[in-house]
Amino acid sequence: MRRSILACGLLLAFAGMASAAAAAVGSGTTSEGSAVSSQSSTTAVVTTRSATVDRRRVAHWRRHILSFRAGARRWLTVIRGRPPGNARRSLAAHSLVGLRRLALTWRRREHAAWWRANHPPHFTGWLCIHHYEGSWTDSGGPYWGGLQMDLSFQATYGGWLLRHKGTADHWSPLEQVWVAVRASRVRGFSPWPNTAHYCGLT
Repeated sequence: MRRSILACGLLLAFAGMASAAAAAVGSGTTSEGSAVSSQSSTTAVVTTRSATVDRRRVAHWRRHILSFRAGARRWLTVIRGRPPGNARRSLAAHSLVGLRRLALTWRRREHAAWWRANHPPHFTGWLCIHHYEGSWTDSGGPYWGGLQMDLSFQATYGGWLLRHKGTADHWSPLEQVWVAVRASRVRGFSPWPNTAHYCGLT
């Protein structure tokens, strides 16, 4: 009798050990699955954040490119007396690195256009002529502006400005000077015979 009781006890003990082992294996599998799931979630969050940062950087450089382009266009309009041709290309095809390089290129172009616009040929001479001629905002016809241009002169050398901004008294001083520069390349300083002579330009 004692032997049968002992045998039953041993069987129960082995059955308990087997159940515990199975539970341990099951628990390990669940823990491992949780770890994989947690790692996947972390990776997804990092990827999302990285994509958001990249989108912000792309938007940042695109804004700068558009600003630099507009600045270069504005200064070239001053120099030429009309807007340059619009050869704008899409920015969508550029990578983040490409956008950054393009922004730096346009920044250099804008600076170069600004420098050139603010340093027209014979600038001090034009300022001297202006000193003798009139106010930059002189609106009394038949001559307008700081270099006293008549309507025919304005139409010939500053036609776009005349059509879009009105007579020379509505132009900036630099715009007036650049119109005079274009005229001087054709006619010299003959439209200002006396004042150009006073200023040592003839």
